[in-house]
Amino acid sequence: MRVDLSALAWSSASELVEALARQAGLEIQTAAAGPGADVEHACSRLGLEAESVELVGGAMREQLRQSVPSVVQLAGSYLGLVAFRANTAVILTPDLSLRSVAIETLRDILCAKAETSHTAGVDKLLEYCAIRAGRRPRARRALLEEQIGSRRVGTLWQLRVRPGSSFVQQARDAGLGSRLLLLCSAHMGEYALWLLAWWALGLSALNGRADWGLLIAWLLLLLTIVPLRMLATRSTGVLGLALGGLLKQRLLAGALRLESEQIRSQGAGQLLGRVIESETVESLALSGGLTAVMAAFELVFSAVVLALGKGGIVQTLLLAGWAVVTGFLCWRYARRRAGWTESRVQMTHDLVENMAGHRTRIAQSSPDRWHAEEDEALDRYVAASALLDRENARLAVLAPQGWLIIGLAGLAPAFLSYGSADLARTAVGLGGVLLAHQALRRLSAGLASLAGAAISWKQVAALFHAAARTEPVGAASASASRDVIRAQDIQFRYRQRDEPVLRGASFQISKGDWILLEGSSGGGKSTLASLLAGSREPESGILLAGGLDRRTLGASEWRRHVAMAPQYHENHILTESLAFNLLMGRRWPPGEKDWVEAESVCRELGLGELLERMPAGLQQLVGETGWQLSQGERSRVFMARALLQGSGLVILDESFAALDPENLRQCLECVLKRSQTLMVVAHP
Repeated sequence: MRVDLSALAWSSASELVEALARQAGLEIQTAAAGPGADVEHACSRLGLEAESVELVGGAMREQLRQSVPSVVQLAGSYLGLVAFRANTAVILTPDLSLRSVAIETLRDILCAKAETSHTAGVDKLLEYCAIRAGRRPRARRALLEEQIGSRRVGTLWQLRVRPGSSFVQQARDAGLGSRLLLLCSAHMGEYALWLLAWWALGLSALNGRADWGLLIAWLLLLLTIVPLRMLATRSTGVLGLALGGLLKQRLLAGALRLESEQIRSQGAGQLLGRVIESETVESLALSGGLTAVMAAFELVFSAVVLALGKGGIVQTLLLAGWAVVTGFLCWRYARRRAGWTESRVQMTHDLVENMAGHRTRIAQSSPDRWHAEEDEALDRYVAASALLDRENARLAVLAPQGWLIIGLAGLAPAFLSYGSADLARTAVGLGGVLLAHQALRRLSAGLASLAGAAISWKQVAALFHAAARTEPVGAASASASRDVIRAQDIQFRYRQRDEPVLRGASFQISKGDWILLEGSSGGGKSTLASLLAGSREPESGILLAGGLDRRTLGASEWRRHVAMAPQYHENHILTESLAFNLLMGRRWPPGEKDWVEAESVCRELGLGELLERMPAGLQQLVGETGWQLSQGERSRVFMARALLQGSGLVILDESFAALDPENLRQCLECVLKRSQTLMVVAHP
């Protein structure tokens, strides 16, 4: 069936984004941008995030299914996908109604332009092969899809809340509140049925004879517990995975938004420690939190049972007092764990840093002192571990076992009394003591895990809060002015310094300028370069690119306007293919022109021999676990990465320092040839 998508399409991206966000239940902050705004700017105004996805002919169905809610770009208009039901796409129309379209129909319409050049040849092939009329449409679609399998046929933007938005709101949008309620309900129902089952069995035993009705009721109650236990177990796993996924997403977003000063002062050991502690937070917080919540419910049930038993309100008060004692033991454990964690993290920092500088230590220290620092750190760690183990034993043993002694002692007077009624109440009280013992055992374990998570949280809190930082996304584009950069009285200071590094800097960079920025170390050269590249923002003054500031242009547009290759210690080769490291600032996956230009730039920078040595060429894996690059090769990869971004201004910070004279000459020729405007930062 032929469908006219023009009747379902929107002419305004901002109106579609706002309507689609409301339909999908995504929390929005402000009104959308004006009619001329694009999808990314409209999402930024609404407090959302738009991830651009290049639609590929062979994988379009999967891409569409995995990206809802999303905005699909058509010729001069936009299509809003709300959800998928089986093989049907649900589309939001301009009148805010929902329309269902078969995914195959949607695929055919989106791929029609790309398939035009192959249609005649495929039809001839089908005619030559004498494919029956009933099978011809399916065979035709399969052949055409094979022809355009790797070709880009369109673009969509997946809408989602920002990782840095309210974590509670993200959990609510993901439906975790209902999952938590389901888990608590299942656990409470299971616990209540378990109490009823033992009540029925105890009633039969206290009657002094086998009551088959009560025994059958006991058996049926136990069988009813089974599905509730399965539901509670499944809900625990699903809730843990969902919360863990949200936390990982938040921490990753925070790691990408950390300010350079927050990273520069830390070594590899501290960064590794943060990664380790993030895993600890996830595992301990989720498991310990759920365990503590469930144990709290059980403790309340136990208090009710104790109140109904022989001990009455007295035993209930004893349980409340012992819960306070358990909290005190947990506080002592938390203090010990804090010291142990500090010792462990510091030892991790030192070990990693010593491994990085192992060659220097071998050259400068005598053999008998090579591992003296590690031995001392290990001794401190062992001592802290012993203290922690003692406190852990007190918490794990004294909390539940101490209550067992106190609870049974409270029932001692009841054992001296006689009578069937007193005997029944005594049995109820004894059951309450045992229930409270089990609840306290689980509560102590849960609180210990939460204490560990709270201590580890100090290491990752900076990542969590950094995710809330937002980068501006503007609607405007830089003008065609001859001025590439204009600065007026800009000033910048680091947080830990009183005096500004830059004060009253005013200049302009015009299109076609070649600038050499020289100065002594610590004079502010790299700071100025990072300001121009948008990595930092000036404390005061005006900084314009093409006549517009960074807030108006937006972070992504500013990066398109200015590209920078930072200093060697602030730039990185990622463990991926060489092509990915070259084109990561351009687009991914790359097109045919991107591959050709990347190889051409590499050869112009003198990396031709490297490409020929690599078995996979541009596809060769590089980095710590791949092909090892020399410092000069890494510097040229950094230069190629900046040049391939195609920006109006290219800034190279100490990029030529590691090159020999021949490679320096070759790289200069390439850089001057391919840069519209160039700034080189170097020592005198």
